[in-house]
Amino acid sequence: MASLAPMSMFPDPPAGLFDGPVHRYAVRAYFEDTDLSGVVYHANYLRWFERARSDMLRLLEIDQRAAWQAGEGAYAVAEMHLRYLAPARLDDAVLIESRVVDMRAASCRMHQLAFRNGTLLADARVRIGFVGPDGRARRQPDGWRAAFSSLLSSSSSSTTGPQ
Repeated sequence: MASLAPMSMFPDPPAGLFDGPVHRYAVRAYFEDTDLSGVVYHANYLRWFERARSDMLRLLEIDQRAAWQAGEGAYAVAEMHLRYLAPARLDDAVLIESRVVDMRAASCRMHQLAFRNGTLLADARVRIGFVGPDGRARRQPDGWRAAFSSLLSSSSSSTTGPQ
């Protein structure tokens, strides 16, 4: 019977990083992400953008799970406008850039871009809303608003792609 490797041997899951107000998160296009022709299926960009937003929250120490379990609420996508500009293909490394562009009491607007080697693949405008367990909009926790606002106040130029 094979033994399991000790936990210290398991790699950490992928994590993004902040470059000033811009959050960057890398993904790879795997076979499961593509259609028969090897082009990434359009809905997978939604998954990649969601992973990047979730990673951004984690790095900002916003614990949605704990908030939900405490009966406070969680973020939900309220609106998304997505433009596809070029296809990603099997095995491509794709960089997702996320930037906070507006803050409201119960929502936050973000601009997310997907790049391959500096080529813009997809452009998304997203509004996430904070909702209570009843599904109704509710004011975001003050600490969470402060975390997003710190990114908003430090962003003055538009994203033009990875440096």
